[in-house]
Amino acid sequence: MSIKSKWTDLGPRLLSALVMVAVGAAALWQGGVAFVLLVAAVAGLMIWELVRILGPKQPGAPVQLGVLSAVVMAALSYLPVIVHLPMLAAPLLVGASMVATGSAGIWMAYGAVVLLGSYSALVIMGGHGLFWLGWLVSVVVMSDIAGYFAGRLLGGPKFWPKVSPKKTWSGTIAGWVGAGIIGALFAMNSPAGLGLIVLSVITAFAAQMGDIAESAIKRRFGIKDSSNLIPGHGGFLDRFDGMLGALLLVLVAGHLLQILPGVG
Repeated sequence: MSIKSKWTDLGPRLLSALVMVAVGAAALWQGGVAFVLLVAAVAGLMIWELVRILGPKQPGAPVQLGVLSAVVMAALSYLPVIVHLPMLAAPLLVGASMVATGSAGIWMAYGAVVLLGSYSALVIMGGHGLFWLGWLVSVVVMSDIAGYFAGRLLGGPKFWPKVSPKKTWSGTIAGWVGAGIIGALFAMNSPAGLGLIVLSVITAFAAQMGDIAESAIKRRFGIKDSSNLIPGHGGFLDRFDGMLGALLLVLVAGHLLQILPGVG
């Protein structure tokens, strides 16, 4: 690969990233309805992309399941916790008969990743606040940036060439280092202590596995990007696959195991 070809996507990636950062930061700062609607919209778009990848039985299935998922996600913040899991299961059960028969298993598994990951963002924001959601986003973003530049500058052996041909060990390790730095910075401003550095590295690894999982699905179905909605990034699944992995980890480790302390 020539030096020029290594960086051809950098310009579009940066511009798209700036727009996404602006929109995301505004929704995070505003909180409340604005944040819920953003999460719902992104979840709906990711489901729309996933159904298109897996092969819908009817032309309208991607839009229908995307809208249903977005509506469910938006409604969760206003419904009792006891109905959250049944509500999240609804799009999966409805969609099982709307995707190609051979794709039903992937739909149930990865559709659950998309919905639970999106739900985790609402849980963290509502239960732990902006500080911890900011930590998670910072860890994933830093891991992604460090991995992107290290992988292209250093190259070297591939992490998992059969699934993700571009991902290198140098980029993967750089992502862990970047995540650890973010963990150290946030640890200095929270009661979590130095253990947050370790959790940050584990969270970065979960994000990388989220990336690998989506790459495996795309490779199976012979596509490069989940859609072309985001210049330089592909689709929303391409951009948020790592975030979904991290969000799922923190949903379990942070919410169920209660390892994320409050910030005084």
